[in-house]
Amino acid sequence: MKAISIRKPGGPEVLEWVEVDDPQSAPGEVVVDVVASALNRADVAQRMGLYPVPPGASVYPGLEVSGRISALGEGVTGWKAGDEVCALLTGGGYAEKVAVPAGQLLTIPEGVGLVEAAALPEATATVWNNVVMTGQLKKGETFLMHGGAGGIGTMAIQIAKAMGARVVTTVSGREQTARVRELGADLTIDFRTEDFTEHGPYDVILDVIGGAYLERNVQSLATDGRLVIIGLQNGLEAQLDLKELVFRRKSVYGTTLRSRPEAQKAAICAEVQEKVWPMIESGAVQQVIDQTVPMAQAAEAHRLLDAGTHLGKILLVNGQV
Repeated sequence: MKAISIRKPGGPEVLEWVEVDDPQSAPGEVVVDVVASALNRADVAQRMGLYPVPPGASVYPGLEVSGRISALGEGVTGWKAGDEVCALLTGGGYAEKVAVPAGQLLTIPEGVGLVEAAALPEATATVWNNVVMTGQLKKGETFLMHGGAGGIGTMAIQIAKAMGARVVTTVSGREQTARVRELGADLTIDFRTEDFTEHGPYDVILDVIGGAYLERNVQSLATDGRLVIIGLQNGLEAQLDLKELVFRRKSVYGTTLRSRPEAQKAAICAEVQEKVWPMIESGAVQQVIDQTVPMAQAAEAHRLLDAGTHLGKILLVNGQV
């Protein structure tokens, strides 16, 4: 088969479409013939040498796919060859085939195409795990999403809105502002010209920025507020006034999905299937796709992601639909 290999750490040009060995289904795994994958910021960090591959994971990038099961490993039940699925991965999605633990498979929601389903697993699992399971967002609370125009942001806005929260998000420019409002954002803040702290307090904040925002994030939390940090796009370190945490009972969580044990990821996928899929099938939540790019042209797709002008997900397609 072919897969996208990272020749060396660097820019998009280091991504190469090369011949590699086919994956084998270990006990408890299936092999999926990949129809599409989707780009995530973690793929960029891996490409640049800033995100080490977890032990035992595929060295090829790609954290989610959609496709068809072609082989089942020992002990797998409830699935069969030919089933159309989407899947949360620890790596290996930029390829023609990938091995996946069976617990990380999801059905395709009704009304969603097989290619488009590749936009769902990582975003839905990340948002549900961090905003709901960890952040404990509740109806009537105020939720702030930093970077609302990206794949995670567009999904978080919709899920939070469907749960009855007041949704605030940071964006850049009029086009992003208009689109995220269509998705349900109650208030948009242009981070280039406005200070998000002036629009708080917030009960839950989902942050992909990291150190540069930590102090202001904590300051703008409501009493008993929860900050969940899932990205480090702008800084690894920051100062923090602990009085803000102690006397106003604020909480800060740092999490990542990729390195979690299989059992935890399986539990998250099961909850996503149960809680989020009905939102998608009812139309309350939809996948937002900026554009599709041939898998072999992953370097060009990464250039688009690096430019930061996309809205929603960029997909890589193998063309075997």
